[in-house]
Amino acid sequence: MVVRVEGYGYQKGFGGHFHNDNGVAVLRDIPGLVIASPARPGDAAAMLRTCVAAAKADGSVCVFLEPIALYHARDLYEDGDELWLAPQGREHVPVGAGYTHFPDGDDLTIVTWGNGLYMSLRVAQRLHAQAIRARVIDLRWLAPLPLDEVLRGAAATGRTLVVDETRRTGGVGEGIVAELVDAGYDGRLKRVASKDSFVPLGDAARLVLLSEAEIEAAALKLLA
Repeated sequence: MVVRVEGYGYQKGFGGHFHNDNGVAVLRDIPGLVIASPARPGDAAAMLRTCVAAAKADGSVCVFLEPIALYHARDLYEDGDELWLAPQGREHVPVGAGYTHFPDGDDLTIVTWGNGLYMSLRVAQRLHAQAIRARVIDLRWLAPLPLDEVLRGAAATGRTLVVDETRRTGGVGEGIVAELVDAGYDGRLKRVASKDSFVPLGDAARLVLLSEAEIEAAALKLLA
């Protein structure tokens, strides 16, 4: 079975559990559940095909989490650049396979997914203007996590920032940090996440959701 779920925050004018919220912990607590979380348009169709194939071939149960706030996004860095759009470059994305943007970045590794990817790519560009080269790892799969890719990226820079749009307590970032520590990662490590709160409507959402300013400040602090 494959279940598509509109989720995460940042969508203006909507509310309700999972319709503009980030309660992913309840899903990650289910053993064996595959959780896909595409952010880029170029990944969405391929990952959905993978989930359907896994359900058919292996009887997998997959949850396909879609960042509702990015449904109509076209631009990434500035109005009209259309850099968030991407052609479908693949038929499938293997379960548990992440993707590294700017793999030559050797100053900082940012690990994220969903809306966090959109924000982190924008932050990475601003850091680049300050001569800071950051690589950005898009998890794409929250269960199983692409741990090998995360570990390689973390080891390559020795400075790792986990950008977690879900709640700080019980969020995905906790698992990433734990896996890095268990694997013996001894570099610098920091995590930023949204507040421990449901996502309210209107401008009040900005009080609890992770922001680009917080991500950039954390990155600079990690590099200091």
